[in-house]
Amino acid sequence: MDFLVMMTVLLIGGLLYFLPTLIAVKRDHRNMAPIAVINLLLGWSLVGWVIALAWSFSSNVEACSE
Repeated sequence: MDFLVMMTVLLIGGLLYFLPTLIAVKRDHRNMAPIAVINLLLGWSLVGWVIALAWSFSSNVEACSE
């Protein structure tokens, strides 16, 4: 039972840790690789994780000028 609980906590924690990367992948963000690198290397700090999360929600299309 303890093993199952531990594995569930690790799985949920891993998914939350890589949430910005998963969002960028799902949205097909043009800066997917830099978001993943920031998330991987700086995600342990709350600041790096929030930056990656905000970046993953940012617009990934350039504005059209008419």
